Amino acid sequence: MNALKQHIKDNFNIVFNDDRILIEAFTHASYANDHRHLVDEPIKNLERLEFLGDAVIELFVSDYLFNQFKELPEGQLTRLRASIVRAESLAELATECQLAQFIRLGKGEEKMGGRQRPALLCDVFEAFVGAIYQDQGVESVRRFLRQVMFSKVEQNSFSYDTDYKTALQEFMQQSGVVNIEYTVLETSGPDHDREFTVEVSIEGDYHGVGMGKSKKLAEQKAAKQALEALSS
Repeated sequence: MNALKQHIKDNFNIVFNDDRILIEAFTHASYANDHRHLVDEPIKNLERLEFLGDAVIELFVSDYLFNQFKELPEGQLTRLRASIVRAESLAELATECQLAQFIRLGKGEEKMGGRQRPALLCDVFEAFVGAIYQDQGVESVRRFLRQVMFSKVEQNSFSYDTDYKTALQEFMQQSGVVNIEYTVLETSGPDHDREFTVEVSIEGDYHGVGMGKSKKLAEQKAAKQALEALSS
């Protein structure tokens, strides 16, 4: 428990008020079942916090995408959200946050490699978010998700079906134009919070500029601006 608390404090600047909620978030049903005869009261497992965390994540992701991608229609927002909150994505976040080592598993689940199972890692990530929400409140959840999830969205780590670079290329090819170049004009900010400014030129002429937390995102925004200008 002390190692878990220290890990969370050091990496996410979170100090739980109620250690029991934190323990619950990392207790798998298999562990609770294995130890049910050793305690007077049933051991709580992560399933209820997982239920809560699942809803909390979807709400915060929806709110973030709604405000971050103002140009996207509902269908594309839905698909982008789905790519972020799917089990595989949350399991990867659990791994990146190094949560697996702290899960309390039953012997059978441990032997079957449960600590590496994507579905189980997803459950733990959701339970952890539910625990943060329950113990720390809304803003703490927002800070945590911004650190581990939203920063990856801004780096274009999650895909959705609006690829403005491809759309611009296909649009220009209709006129026989294929020479489209993207140039980084400026890189600003500290290493952990870079911002790129990218210009897109077509046949050597300037057509758009975009800014983003990664070159890919800045290129997408530049392509979007050029496509909108040319289409109009």
